[in-house]
Amino acid sequence: MTNMTEIRQKFLTGERALFQGKDLKIYDTIFDDGESPLKESRNILLYGSMFKWKYPLWYSRDITVKNCTWFEMGRAGVWYTDHITVEDSSIEAPKNFRRCHDVTLRNVTFPNAAETLWSCDGVVLDHVVARGDYFAMNSRNMTVRDFTLYGNYSFDGAENVEIRGARMLSKDSFWNSENVTVYDSFISGEYLGWNAKNLTLINCTVESLQGMCYIDNLRMKDCKLINTTLAFEYSTVDVDITSKIDSVFNPAGGIIRADHIDQLIIEKDKVDPNKTWIICRDGEQQME
Repeated sequence: MTNMTEIRQKFLTGERALFQGKDLKIYDTIFDDGESPLKESRNILLYGSMFKWKYPLWYSRDITVKNCTWFEMGRAGVWYTDHITVEDSSIEAPKNFRRCHDVTLRNVTFPNAAETLWSCDGVVLDHVVARGDYFAMNSRNMTVRDFTLYGNYSFDGAENVEIRGARMLSKDSFWNSENVTVYDSFISGEYLGWNAKNLTLINCTVESLQGMCYIDNLRMKDCKLINTTLAFEYSTVDVDITSKIDSVFNPAGGIIRADHIDQLIIEKDKVDPNKTWIICRDGEQQME
């Protein structure tokens, strides 16, 4: 077993205060007024500590963080770091977690999550609440549970993502994504999923203007579409909607099942109507 050095209740300042620190247990310590205090660190356990200045954990490995706080100036806090777990913590600073591998965030809040979790690989989010635009851009191999997001342009370019039990108030979410599956969630925001490939929504409620357009292989099962207009433009679809749809516009092909479609708009000079099968359970729809 590795012998670890304990650091307790210190107030550390200055650039690179614990540069290349190794095998450390750090308790109730404040890192203030100095960049990169734990840069290139290895095998670090942090408990009840606070980051008040920039770039605390860059190029680090094997990091465990519990009950800690990143203040607003602890921005760009964790970049190029592998094998990190953060639990029961608050991260106020933006632009956190870039190009990291093997990231687990459990019971973490991000009141300012702008440009957070970019280009990471192997991510677990469990009971995470975030507020900010461009969350999780270009990240891949993600498992997300009990997630709340207030912020637009989320998961742009993300790949291989499974989300369960989310509430997302997020315009332009899942743009350019690939292999995303969302279960038992609520999503509200315009232009959901444009340019995605293999987007699947199961038992979800969606509210969206021009949602689910330009998608290659959209699947929806047991979903509600509330106040959702001009849906499915140029998308290939296999969808089963357990409510009415306000309007459907120029689907590229596939099958659409719904209780009712208020307005079905098919422009024959834009799409081939024979490529899409429309089933309304009430037997009616308004066609234009």
